[in-house]
Amino acid sequence: MTITGKNLIGGEESGEGEATIFGFDPRRGEKLEPAFCEATPNEIDRALQSAQEAFEVFRAVSREDCAALLDRIASALNETGGELVERAAQETGLGTDRLTGELGRTMGQLRMFAGLVSEGSWVDARIDRAQPGRKPLPKPDIRRMLVPIGPVAVFGASNFPLAFSVAGGDTASGLAARNPVVVKAHPAHPGASEIAARAISRAVAESGLPGGVFSMVHGASPAVSLKVVEHPLTRAVGFTGSLTAGRALFDAAMRRPEPIPVYAEMGSVNPVFVLPGAMAEKAAAIAQGLRQSVTLGAGQFCTNPGVVVCLRGEEMRTQLRALFGESPAGTMLHPGILRSYEQGVSEHAKLGDVSATRGGEAAAARTEARAALFEVGAGGFLGHERLRREVFGPCTVLVDCAGREELEQVARSLEGTLTATVWGTEQDLAEYKGLLELLAAKTGRLIFNGYPTGVEVCPSMQHGGPYPATTDAKFTSVGTAAILRFARPVAYQNFPSSALPLELRDGNPLGIWRTVDGALTRE
Repeated sequence: MTITGKNLIGGEESGEGEATIFGFDPRRGEKLEPAFCEATPNEIDRALQSAQEAFEVFRAVSREDCAALLDRIASALNETGGELVERAAQETGLGTDRLTGELGRTMGQLRMFAGLVSEGSWVDARIDRAQPGRKPLPKPDIRRMLVPIGPVAVFGASNFPLAFSVAGGDTASGLAARNPVVVKAHPAHPGASEIAARAISRAVAESGLPGGVFSMVHGASPAVSLKVVEHPLTRAVGFTGSLTAGRALFDAAMRRPEPIPVYAEMGSVNPVFVLPGAMAEKAAAIAQGLRQSVTLGAGQFCTNPGVVVCLRGEEMRTQLRALFGESPAGTMLHPGILRSYEQGVSEHAKLGDVSATRGGEAAAARTEARAALFEVGAGGFLGHERLRREVFGPCTVLVDCAGREELEQVARSLEGTLTATVWGTEQDLAEYKGLLELLAAKTGRLIFNGYPTGVEVCPSMQHGGPYPATTDAKFTSVGTAAILRFARPVAYQNFPSSALPLELRDGNPLGIWRTVDGALTRE
């Protein structure tokens, strides 16, 4: 496939803006051709207008046709897999093995949503039948279900160029709810974004749907992102990235005459607490696993463990110090992320009561980051707000506490996180129940005797958490529940059955699970 550097608007190429965006190979330190066109305000408007026109058709398609579209997208990605993986590897420095697995995850979640849509019960149909003889007032017939909201804007993430990008979970869940999607491609991997976007557009065309069901625009300037969010036809936003960028989009959405929801997944320190029983039984093994989790993929995971907390952890400190000191440098996604990482590490290192261990030297000509371990006591950690902020990369802060009270003080000081991990025994869990309650209030996913890196794509997954991990802790960006972000409830009162959506009609013609007069049933 020839990569053109153009925007794709309703399935059509468009290149009105200047070609100023280039991919970059972080392993070789080289710019990649071709140049990509920054979307103009006119192109953004056309993309949203096309999406709104397509919405009138797409919102009414059958569940079978919607599921078929998602399956076709997965197949189209598979057909471009070799080229897509190779280009993504060039633009990110991530290995082809890692990206092949990520492509499988991307296709798998599309097919997962196809299954959800095909089964149909996700619309949460609720029926309360009329009771005309009820006293003192008759009860009306009320029937409620979830419906699509309209054009969804999706912002691709830098660290997952496939699974959280153009064809990723936000796009899959937006389409599954029968909403057109407009993607703002991440400028760090524009070539991979175009390949994926063309696969989606081809699947839309093969499904006989309007081209406006999917569009993709390029943009390195914040102005492009803000224009997409501020456009009056945009109905919701899905975003994965930094706190700064996510908050800027959220604030822009709130300033609109008609505010819209922004589902932003942002920074998270993902604390790991090591309790005494686990420390006594397996300190060395836990330290090995922690080093691997912190440095995996050069630490470029939203679930990277950025804080490790233990009680009287001399053995843990000794183990981690040695492991981090011998850790090789890792390639980061692009120079901008490396600069931000080095700035964060530098700010940590300047704190007076913090000691640092750095990993192996980085090659000067490559975009490489050295691993960093910082050690501090509970008092120092509580006294330095900077240590409680994410440093995106292979860095963690080890906090040594003298007792239960300090352990719980550290937990209370933390902001909202995507994950929180506890290593311990069953006895530890019983003795530190208060700590578990503190952490459950701070996080979206509580992990026992494991590591936070790695997010299983399944219906029960919760990938979200209290602010600043996300802008809305009630929702997830991974798993089938992600579809709920892009739907809204509508209730129909006293309508004849023939005028209702199929999901709410008498006789349950679709055979889905519904709540009827308070009871879950398929009757």
